[in-house]
Amino acid sequence: MALTGTRTRGMTITPTGAALGADVSNFDISGIDEAGIKTIREAWLEHLVLRIRGQDFGDAEHTRFAKLIGPLELAPKTMFTGKPWMAEFPEMSRITNIIVDGKPIGNLGSGECVWHTDMSYIEEPPCASLLHALEIPPAGGETSFLNMYMAYETLPAKLRDRIAGLNLKHSSVHSSDGSVRRGKVEPASNDVRDYPGAIHPIVRTHPETGRKALFVSEIATVGFKGWTEAESKPLLEYLYAHAVRPEFTCRFRWRNNSVAMWDNRCAQHYALNDYHGARRVMHRVAIQGDRPV
Repeated sequence: MALTGTRTRGMTITPTGAALGADVSNFDISGIDEAGIKTIREAWLEHLVLRIRGQDFGDAEHTRFAKLIGPLELAPKTMFTGKPWMAEFPEMSRITNIIVDGKPIGNLGSGECVWHTDMSYIEEPPCASLLHALEIPPAGGETSFLNMYMAYETLPAKLRDRIAGLNLKHSSVHSSDGSVRRGKVEPASNDVRDYPGAIHPIVRTHPETGRKALFVSEIATVGFKGWTEAESKPLLEYLYAHAVRPEFTCRFRWRNNSVAMWDNRCAQHYALNDYHGARRVMHRVAIQGDRPV
């Protein structure tokens, strides 16, 4: 059902006009009802990314709203170390470049980033992420989003046939900034089986829309099942380059108290690192997904 210009008790959904994304206006997180959640979900499925401005709420409200969409996934630090970034909210990640006493207090790492899908290295990656901006730099720090439906649908037909049925290893070794996660090491071999992580189809069918999306992530996918890294590299590099064409993207200019909600099954994202010396603080929760097929 198309949602262009629709309203639910004052809430308005307005497409960005780019390859993906829509703005949600007149949204009240504290007063959201069943009809509002239905509208949010439908808009999210249609537009892949929702931008919601003016959301001055705390972490408890953030998690409460996200749970209305679905059960929450544990944050990555909790998964790897057993210690949450935020003791009261183990499902919440602190996305920040702030360093205290020489140690990062969040999981933004160096601030460098590449196109990626959140937590694709687990067997059932999150279906959605909700990111709340608490403190943004005076300039820069924007986030770009990528439509992976379009990335798949615009591949040459012969290439779509070639990759049908292929599976990829998604490695948990690297964070989204390319750094090696604490407690992880890069395998010395050229065998993708030696990387920790999950194996997923390179083309996944969205469980709710039925559309096919390219499910490949430069930071995580290390090779095809049954191939070596070297054998996988040429095809993967072609697919990476094809997927990130500008016409498949939209860009989100953050403001304090903005929220972005994206469909992790068919959209990727990329945080620009162009705010050196400025602070950036965001909190993110992710909603549990299912096994890609």
